[in-house]
Amino acid sequence: MKICYFIQTHKSPDQIYRLVRTIKQASPHSQILINHNFNRCDLDLTPLQHLSDIHLLQNQEYLIRGDFSCQVQPYLNAINWLFENNSDFDWLINLTGQDYPTRPLSETEKFLANTDSDGFITYWDIFADQIPWDRDKGFKRYYCIYWRIPGKSSYVFLKDFQQLPLVKKMTWLKFYLTYGPLIGIPHPSTPFNKEFICYGGWAWYTLSRKCVEYIKNFVDSHPEFVAYYQRTVVPEESFIQTILVNSKSFNLVNHARRYIDYKGAVAGSPRTLTIQDYATITNGNFHFARKFDLKQDTEILDKLDRLIFN
Repeated sequence: MKICYFIQTHKSPDQIYRLVRTIKQASPHSQILINHNFNRCDLDLTPLQHLSDIHLLQNQEYLIRGDFSCQVQPYLNAINWLFENNSDFDWLINLTGQDYPTRPLSETEKFLANTDSDGFITYWDIFADQIPWDRDKGFKRYYCIYWRIPGKSSYVFLKDFQQLPLVKKMTWLKFYLTYGPLIGIPHPSTPFNKEFICYGGWAWYTLSRKCVEYIKNFVDSHPEFVAYYQRTVVPEESFIQTILVNSKSFNLVNHARRYIDYKGAVAGSPRTLTIQDYATITNGNFHFARKFDLKQDTEILDKLDRLIFN
């Protein structure tokens, strides 16, 4: 069995190198694809040149956080690369450069080799009760279309503009500053209905080859669906879930086997994990965790290495 690890990166080359070396040492036959945002920092793969089957995908787009170009399009590009290059992968696991295994990869890969499930992906109906989001969040993200406002002063302008008494009365007018500056309106025609539900979830998943192939075929045959999500906000937390769950063709486990702490998240970014989180993230329920920062705490990664290579 072969695992492809797709890693999306944008900062801290030394931490990226460490993650890649850990994966290749623990899983020598694995394949690694890296999509790096060179607009944030440079990345030279020379320190990894002695390792096999590592590929840097060339991405010429300017990646904008919360935009289709940031995470969804690179993921689709990776899928296309896999099939165009006849990769013999069995599972595709997407990570960031700030993720790390929380158990030996041999155990994770044995688990995947023996499972009857087709994918591990966290998802929910965006209008269901008792989900991590409030009802308005899903509607605002995926039932509206947005325009990005150019200019350095546009953040301040929109922040002040949305507070005007007349604008406040226009409840149909939507603003996004966290991932913007964006201004939007409800979409006159969405792809969603009772038979095709809009799902939300976290942007990290472990998917079997047949799930990945289904995504590719769906995207290739539904360009209007892709075009719709290109006008939404944070599509990476809905696009894949909506495709796979609505297919009703797969045995999906509603748990991505990732540990992420979004409590007290700042601008959508989860809390950085430290050595105090070790017992929680290694309790056996998770295959990976995020996010880690070498500059903030190296002890946690050192201790995870001892577990991974024990």
